Amino acid sequence: MPAVLSRNDRASVVDTTPVDTASLPSFAELGLPTPLLRALADAGLTHPFAIQAATMPDALAGRDVLGRAATGSGKTLAFGLPMLARLADGNAKPKRPRGLVLVPTRELAAQISDALMPYARSLGLWCRIVVGGASFSRQEDALRRGVDLLIATPGRLSDHVRQGTCVLDDVIMTALDEADQMADMGFLPQVREILDLISQDGQRLLFSATLDRDVDSLVRQYLHNPVTHSVAPTTASVTTMEHHVLVVSAQDKSDVVAEVAARDGRTIMFVRTKHHVDKLAERLRSVGVRAGALHGGKAQSARTRILGEFKDGHTPVLVATDVAARGIHVDGVTLVVHVDPPADSKDYLHRAGRTARAGETGTVVTLVTHSQRRAVLGLTARAGVRPLSTQVRPGDAELNRITGARTPSGEPVVETEHRRPARPRSASAPGYARRGRPVGDRNEHRAERGEHWDNRRGDRRSQHGEFRGRRPRRDHQSG
Repeated sequence: MPAVLSRNDRASVVDTTPVDTASLPSFAELGLPTPLLRALADAGLTHPFAIQAATMPDALAGRDVLGRAATGSGKTLAFGLPMLARLADGNAKPKRPRGLVLVPTRELAAQISDALMPYARSLGLWCRIVVGGASFSRQEDALRRGVDLLIATPGRLSDHVRQGTCVLDDVIMTALDEADQMADMGFLPQVREILDLISQDGQRLLFSATLDRDVDSLVRQYLHNPVTHSVAPTTASVTTMEHHVLVVSAQDKSDVVAEVAARDGRTIMFVRTKHHVDKLAERLRSVGVRAGALHGGKAQSARTRILGEFKDGHTPVLVATDVAARGIHVDGVTLVVHVDPPADSKDYLHRAGRTARAGETGTVVTLVTHSQRRAVLGLTARAGVRPLSTQVRPGDAELNRITGARTPSGEPVVETEHRRPARPRSASAPGYARRGRPVGDRNEHRAERGEHWDNRRGDRRSQHGEFRGRRPRRDHQSG
């Protein structure tokens, strides 16, 4: 591995030219440790994606890196592999992680953990996640055992820091993924609090699809002479995606949505509110379409299960709010449908980025009424897209040609109840309280409500240290 540069030796370099994919080096040529190369080969990976080839040499050399690339371009390994290589020499102390990845959502944290776990194991490193909606006490136990690379949402990590269950003094390398989404969701104050606790001599990597003013201020404050790499424009792909605006009447829209959902293949349908997500998913199931509902109001266990069923093909349609617009990678998503038009061009790009990932192709469809058409065409123009506009009705041949729509079966989908396995109620069983209910089980339910139980004090506290008498703040989007 190349020698790590001191902070004073880090030069400011800007590289905004696209990388020629034909000339990309192999992972072996980038200087990764041998165990990582073996793990990559086992996964069938020998050559990096463009963003990985552009940023990894500088990250391995110890430079602060600002990476700008489209969602789905391979950013996880771009920061993950250099972090693991840097952490290979050393051991984690209890409660003191050595590497930190900050992300905006629980789903993205889980996805990054799944992606990096095989490579961490190859080096004998421990990789764990800390997110809201999951058991605080179990996370505390994992931190106490020692974590080399911690992947966390800002809110829950702040809770652990305040409770003294996580100390950031030993962090030598930090990555911020989807930084613009953290800014959009209002997490920058928490991010700054966390970064202020980490040594200024530590290395920082920041990856984002777009760089607005808030992210730019974060870069200026916490990255020191960063090497900047941009390998993709902040517009939607016009070579791997087809973009369509389908004009429908208000009366026909519901039937059009049902026919599109009944198509073959994985489909993500975006709507604006949590209530609309549940309502649409329920209606689709009532006409014979297996559809799952995903939004920030669901418990983490439900969100994990729904995403798992979508990934394994059991549920081919995912109805979601913008909580699914970033950080969720599912292979084979061939159609993204904006049932409700996005709020702005940035949201359009991130929703659209759920298809045509990593070189695949896909179709993006926006359903609009006549009164919405002009505004949506202006929005897509700002996103760098010139969609084909078509007026459709239920059963139209053009609707079928563009989306693969077909008439749903009409036979309601019977939902399977998902319940916890029954537990013995013996008061003498290990880990059980006097009333027969597992202490950990109680804590997990409280965590889903934004609370945890402080066994040292016997107090119920919110994630932000508030006593029971105050209503705890809940932030489902962030975890």
